[in-house]
Amino acid sequence: MSTAGASADPLAALGALPGVADSVESVRKAVDRVYGHRVMRRRSNAITSEAALRGARGSAALSGADWALEEVRRRTDFSGDDEARAVGAALRLTAEAGQLLSIWRQSPLRVLARLHLVAAADQGDQVGRPRKEGEQVDEPLVGLPLPSATEAHGRLDGLAGLIIAGGSAPALVTAAVVHGELLALRPFTSHNGLVARTAERIVLVGSGLDPKSVCAAEVGHAELGRDAYLEALAGYVAGTSEGVAAWIAHCGRALELGARESMAVCEALQRGAA
Repeated sequence: MSTAGASADPLAALGALPGVADSVESVRKAVDRVYGHRVMRRRSNAITSEAALRGARGSAALSGADWALEEVRRRTDFSGDDEARAVGAALRLTAEAGQLLSIWRQSPLRVLARLHLVAAADQGDQVGRPRKEGEQVDEPLVGLPLPSATEAHGRLDGLAGLIIAGGSAPALVTAAVVHGELLALRPFTSHNGLVARTAERIVLVGSGLDPKSVCAAEVGHAELGRDAYLEALAGYVAGTSEGVAAWIAHCGRALELGARESMAVCEALQRGAA
C-alpha cells in the first residue's frame, strides 16, 4: 500500500491508479448482469449455495488441492491426506464467512483469527492467533520473502485500522488489498491463502457489491491459474503503482470470471438442467 502516499484515505487513493477505475466498472457490470438474471428472483439461494461450493473448490485448488467439482460435491470425509484437509478447510471457511459479516467492520482481526481457527480445525497453541517470532509458516506455494512477525503484526494492525475507519474506496480495491496484504504477510502459521481468499469474499459481500455472495472470485482466481496469481501477487508485494494496479486488475478479472460462472449456473437452472 506504499503507493498511496500520505493520503487520508489510502485505499481510495489506490482507486485512482491507472486502469483501476476501468476494472471497478467492468466488475460492477459483470455482477449486475448476474443479479439481473430472472433466475436470481426465484432461486437466489440455489445460486448462492452453488457459488459457495465452486468458490471453495477454487480456493482449495490454489492451495494445492485441485479436485474436480463433482469430487468435492460427493465427498463427506475430508480428514484423509493434506489435499482432503485443504478442501475441507475451504468448505468450512465458506460456510463460516457468512456468519462473520457483522463483526468484520468492527473487529477484522477477530474475524481473521476465527477464520484461521476454522481452517486449522484443531486446538494447537499456534491456531487462531498471528504467528510469533521464530514460528515457521506452512505456505509452500507462496515463495515470496516472509516478513518478520513484528512487521506482520504492525501491518496487520494498520490494515485493520483502515477497515474500521471505512472510506470511499471501491469494494474491489478494498477486497484486493485485504487479499494481497494477508498473502504478503502470511500472519498465521498455516492456511494463509485460504484465509486471505475468504477475507476477500467477506469484503465483497459486506460492501454490498455482491450481497448474496453469488460471484465467487475464488473461481476466477483458480481459472486464471496459480502462476498468474503468484505473478500478480509479486507485483503487489513490490509496492509499485504498476504492480498494485495489476494486482487489483487481476482480482477484478477473477471476480468477473466468478460472475460468469454463476451466470452459467443461472442459465442451466433456467433450462432445468441443474
